[in-house]
Amino acid sequence: MDRLGYTAMTAASRSMLSLQVQANNLANVNTPGFRADLEAAQAVAVQGYGYDSRHLAVVRNSGVDLRPGTLMATGRPLDVAIQGHGLIAVEAADGSEAYTRHGSLQVDAEMRLTVNGRPVLGEDGPIVLPEYDSINIGSDGVISVMPRGDFLTLEAGRIKLVDLPAEALSKRLDGLLASQDGQPAELNDGVVLVSGHLESSNVSAIEQLVSTMSLNRLFETQVKMMKAADDLSTVGNRMMRGS
Repeated sequence: MDRLGYTAMTAASRSMLSLQVQANNLANVNTPGFRADLEAAQAVAVQGYGYDSRHLAVVRNSGVDLRPGTLMATGRPLDVAIQGHGLIAVEAADGSEAYTRHGSLQVDAEMRLTVNGRPVLGEDGPIVLPEYDSINIGSDGVISVMPRGDFLTLEAGRIKLVDLPAEALSKRLDGLLASQDGQPAELNDGVVLVSGHLESSNVSAIEQLVSTMSLNRLFETQVKMMKAADDLSTVGNRMMRGS
């Protein structure tokens, strides 16, 4: 009887992990540039004598959904959205290179171009801007500024744009994307930016809600299976004792 209970227990645990992924996706349905997490697991045999028929459902690197979101016009010069596939390179807190689709750029007190406080990377490291009166970001990531008090437009840097397949990426704990091999990606000239726009999250609230309802029902069924396995085990023990 314990095989039934064990199977139901591992299935319920897997359902709980799936619900956590769905809940995180739903929480970020309105976060610009958010990429939905995909959830998956694999069966792993339990080690030890007598457990040959036992398997655990272990969560593995489930991947990221890179489907583009909807472009939203903002008219803000420092807002950029990626048209199609591609990623913006930023410097993570640990100094490594990471990637994002969030294009709401800011200029900090040190005149560094940032995304959520993280420096945006150019071809030669973090991009630092001069004091300027106006700024324009081209479709190729080139940043043109008109220095304060001047009338000539200067090129202040170029945003590093990369394009990596979903299977080569993993999501970090801080929400940024990183290459699985830990190596910086090469600049890709084919990535196109749209200035004055932001990209919405690619999470479908309806899909996530339907999936959450289905997982809740599945979890309830698995709990009932565990209770049934416990009842069968109790009845079997009583029969063995002859009472």
